[in-house]
Amino acid sequence: MSEIARFIDHTLLKPEATPADISRLCEEARDFGFATVCVNSGYVPLVKELLADSGVGVCAVVGFPLGASFSAVKAREAELAVNAGATELDMVMNIGRFKAGDDGFVVDDIRMVVAAGGGRVVKVIVETGLLSDEEKVRATELVIAGGASFVKTATGFLGGGATGQDVELLVRVARGRVGVKAAGGIRTLKQAKGLIAAGATRLGTSAGRAIVMEEINLTNKEE
Repeated sequence: MSEIARFIDHTLLKPEATPADISRLCEEARDFGFATVCVNSGYVPLVKELLADSGVGVCAVVGFPLGASFSAVKAREAELAVNAGATELDMVMNIGRFKAGDDGFVVDDIRMVVAAGGGRVVKVIVETGLLSDEEKVRATELVIAGGASFVKTATGFLGGGATGQDVELLVRVARGRVGVKAAGGIRTLKQAKGLIAAGATRLGTSAGRAIVMEEINLTNKEE
């Protein structure tokens, strides 16, 4: 049994992903027991159907990947995803408004999605690769003020991604008030273990199957 699978949101967000690709993703999630399957919101009904009675959650992204749409559009997307069966939501922070110092807007944007989520887990992607350390601290505080459940490092669409240093910083700022999800460029078991050791309580990766197979093969060799 995999120890690391329970940390992983098994993710497929490529624009060219087909229903057959999503079906394979869900089959792998059932086989390995990942925390959730994370997809674009339009695929939530299919994922809900394929994961029925599996114990694997259904995660939808909101305002992905730029975070710059109307707050009302983000909230409506969240509402539609929840109504279709999403159990978790990963939203993108409005990075431009954040950079402009419009913290009130950013908090309200998050609160609207949290409200639309109706008590479900909401993770806020702050795109750490675009932020200074000071901004990462401020972003985490705004995520907490907005009532979200997690601060998340990156979309993975803009290069960069999760680093141990960023995770340690977010964990230090969060002080247990929210979880920390590491995402972006996680491809190996070593990376995954390092990020968990740094304090990540969830990992987002499209390489979940490869990571778990690496773990299983290593365990078999040691035995």
